[in-house]
Amino acid sequence: LQCMSSLIYRTFFSFSFFLSSSDQLLLYDNQLTGTIPAELGALSSLQRLELQSNQLTGTIPAELGALSSLETLVLQSNNLSGSMPSDVCNLRTTNRGLLSLLQADCKSEVVCSCCTSCF
Repeated sequence: LQCMSSLIYRTFFSFSFFLSSSDQLLLYDNQLTGTIPAELGALSSLQRLELQSNQLTGTIPAELGALSSLETLVLQSNNLSGSMPSDVCNLRTTNRGLLSLLQADCKSEVVCSCCTSCF
């Protein structure tokens, strides 16, 4: 599912049942608000999750660490805070290290020792 620059102003994750077999969720540059829902961790086939350039707040849910097929996680240019959960960092080393791209605002907002790029 790809949705770029469509100015979605509402909470966007009440449709996780629809995405259960999707391998990509690309919702960058949409002015999305609210928090990243922990329920995304249930999307077991997800390989690419891009939520950058929105207005997301709160912390990054540890449940994203359950995404064992995840190869790309891009979260920068939001208003996230806290630390990258260790369960997410572990995806860089476990399961053949499939998570090869992990980007966040770790120069200023998110503490992340495992990110491949910090903004």
